[in-house]
Amino acid sequence: MFLLMHITLCFFVFTELSVPVHRPHKGIRQKNLLHACNTIACRTDSLLVRLIHNTCSHIADGCCILNPCLAQQNMHSRCNRRWLRLAGLGLISCVLLSLLLLIFIDKEISSFGEQERLAKEILMKQLHSGRNVWSFRNLTDANLPLNITYEHLAGFLLPRKKFLAVGMSSIHRRKGSYLMPTLTSVFEQLSNEELTDIIVVVHLADENMEWCRKTTVAVASKFAPHVLRGRLLIIHAPHSAYPPLRGLKRNFNDPQDRVTFRSKQNVDYAFLMNFCANLSTFYLMLEDDVVCARNYLNHIRQFIASRGSDTWATLEFSKLGYIGKLYRSADLPRLARFLLLFYQEMPCDWLLSHFRILLAQGDVIRFKPSLFQHVGYYSSFRGTANKLRDDDFEEEPTDIPDNPPAGFVTDIEVFEDYHPHKAYGMNNEYFWGKSPSVGKSFRVLFQKPVNVMRVRVQTGSEDRKGDFLRGGTVEIGHRPVLVNKGQDCGEYIVLGSLKEGFFEAKDVTEKAQFAANCLRLKVTQNQSEWLIIRSISVWMADNT
Repeated sequence: MFLLMHITLCFFVFTELSVPVHRPHKGIRQKNLLHACNTIACRTDSLLVRLIHNTCSHIADGCCILNPCLAQQNMHSRCNRRWLRLAGLGLISCVLLSLLLLIFIDKEISSFGEQERLAKEILMKQLHSGRNVWSFRNLTDANLPLNITYEHLAGFLLPRKKFLAVGMSSIHRRKGSYLMPTLTSVFEQLSNEELTDIIVVVHLADENMEWCRKTTVAVASKFAPHVLRGRLLIIHAPHSAYPPLRGLKRNFNDPQDRVTFRSKQNVDYAFLMNFCANLSTFYLMLEDDVVCARNYLNHIRQFIASRGSDTWATLEFSKLGYIGKLYRSADLPRLARFLLLFYQEMPCDWLLSHFRILLAQGDVIRFKPSLFQHVGYYSSFRGTANKLRDDDFEEEPTDIPDNPPAGFVTDIEVFEDYHPHKAYGMNNEYFWGKSPSVGKSFRVLFQKPVNVMRVRVQTGSEDRKGDFLRGGTVEIGHRPVLVNKGQDCGEYIVLGSLKEGFFEAKDVTEKAQFAANCLRLKVTQNQSEWLIIRSISVWMADNT
């Protein structure tokens, strides 16, 4: 059809332009030509057809311009020559444009048809997929908890939100059980003051209700004081709330029972998070076979405070699996839906990495030393041996800095994404700058004045031992002022100099009897080597 239209257009234009120039009816040629172009443009919606229409208009205008030649017989031959040239150009233009139009429309129709066919095919598969229907039906509002009726097996909810909810899911194990020792560690490693700020939720996710009832009785009996004080809840999500768990995709070539196990585990965790969404400000995920470090809650609280107003999705307090992962409770409904939507795709710890990235946290933010250790020897899947251990765990963590919230300013050229704030975190990251010169500095600007008791600065690293600061001083300042490059302090006092790239002062309050606003590392010697600041650690006095 399109080919016929193009041929008709070209033939009409050529015919109109080939008529002898002495045709008597002025304007008829122009009207006929424009009428043909308009007819084709109305029947198609192509950009190139509109271009042809405009070209025909210009040709028709050329006919009108030549019309005065009709009244002058002495210029008859001159007009004929001009008319023939115009006719030839018009014919060539029309043919070229027609070819381009044919190519364009052919590709456009082919591409559009293929896309439309694929889109319909995918859509039909989604519409007829029971699992997708189940998943999308529960995605009506990602900020609200799912509408699930839980069985409260033990404990009760308090009207006041806690600082931290600790969640764990447990099922019947073929070999051994670690739930009791885990709960003992969770409670006993906290002070009485810390215990008032937590609530522990155990999701008994086994389908065997007899096992769930026996486990509930044993737990409630052993930890009765915590149950009565509203610190321990035991729940169960009914099996009818679960999506299909059989015949799932075998991603990563996993055996079918493995796929079923990890898919159900994703749903177990999703239902647990959904229940905990309104219980606290923060949520900590644990497994049911771990031990905890002493006063882990205070370390978590301090680490959260050290991040200040930074945006983060996940803070990690263990490098293993789904142990010691901290979230804002406000994110739990979205995280629960995320796990449900992709429950059959991959294990939960892999999904959580994707969730973190989707919430714009590219790098892992991990606290060291680890506060939780995996101790289960037999896995909950098939009862196989699992000797996984976190070598960064310390049961009695000591010498952990406070690092109050702060901003950072430096005039040392930064290398790639080794930004200044990475020197202040309690993890494996560091600041890396290019060849510092005399007078350059690295400043830590505290968000609030703090009474600093102790300071430690470490430069260089194990794999780049040469990138330490050859000459520099550590200074503490107050009386904040505004300068061209942001905030600074109007007055500094020197705490001391670095030796072999290291500095530590434990008597800061004796030298600086004021609340500090700034901490400055100042370069006093040129060096060609680059500079790594591995850590800047700050301890505050108790009265801060």
